[in-house]
Amino acid sequence: MLPAGDNQLVQIVNAATADAARRSGDWLKCRPGCTQCCIGVFPISQLDALRLRHGLADLERTDALRAGAIRRRARESVARLKPDFPGNLETGQLDEDDPSFAGFANDEPCPVLDPTTGTCDLYSARPMTCRVFGLPIRSTDGIGVCELCFDGASDSEILDGELQTGWTSLEGSLNTEAEQASGRKGSTVVAFALLA
Repeated sequence: MLPAGDNQLVQIVNAATADAARRSGDWLKCRPGCTQCCIGVFPISQLDALRLRHGLADLERTDALRAGAIRRRARESVARLKPDFPGNLETGQLDEDDPSFAGFANDEPCPVLDPTTGTCDLYSARPMTCRVFGLPIRSTDGIGVCELCFDGASDSEILDGELQTGWTSLEGSLNTEAEQASGRKGSTVVAFALLA
């Protein structure tokens, strides 16, 4: 079961990203059909994994055919990932400190990406990384943006659209709840999360 505060977290993040997208204007190139951020595996939290599984269960009730296609793509993805997976194959827990993770499966499509439409079949349940990708976001390495967005923008234009991430402590506490509820710790990837 998802922690009770997950809906609040999603609303906070959606409001913050909508504000940053408004401030970013035409520099933000993210649109349905742009799949740049949907190719290559990336770590997701156990909260994200739990939200994805709930989204898939909801889709199963309304569109079993589409849910079945996601499950098939997830199985196929896990089969491709297993030989070199930098982590625990039983739990899907990722070892982000493994040096091989940096170049791991950079061409692997996300299993919830509909290959025909180029859209996300679990959009409302997508991980936090997917929600914030593309927008200028601050990290210990500085401000990062998608390579397709802000092409030619000045530093001040990029900073004008910076995403304010005041939700991280709430996300952290909800992730702790999700780890306790699921019995799984650490990060995973979308394909393993969907098959857990």
